[in-house]
Amino acid sequence: MSTYRHHVFFCCNQRPEGEICCANHGAAALRTYAKDRVKALKLDGPGEVRINQAGCLGRCDDGPMVVVYPDAVWYTYMDREDIDEIIDEHLVHGRIVQRLVR
Repeated sequence: MSTYRHHVFFCCNQRPEGEICCANHGAAALRTYAKDRVKALKLDGPGEVRINQAGCLGRCDDGPMVVVYPDAVWYTYMDREDIDEIIDEHLVHGRIVQRLVR
């Protein structure tokens, strides 16, 4: 049995100047936003949802990237509205947000 129902990893990798990377798209701030929102919804903790920062997930050209396990669904996002949709649809209701899948 998994410790978490969903484990969400935000790529927050910073590459050298001029290279594409998730950090250049506000990944760290949006990870913090997601973590705070999950906590406000009381979805955090053992048996629920865990939001983590990751190093390079190897898909910066598709980014910014987040992956949700155990479902192995990879999403891109641009803003808080996209993060809200991932939380509301995928983490709460179990529905994959097809428009954000990469």
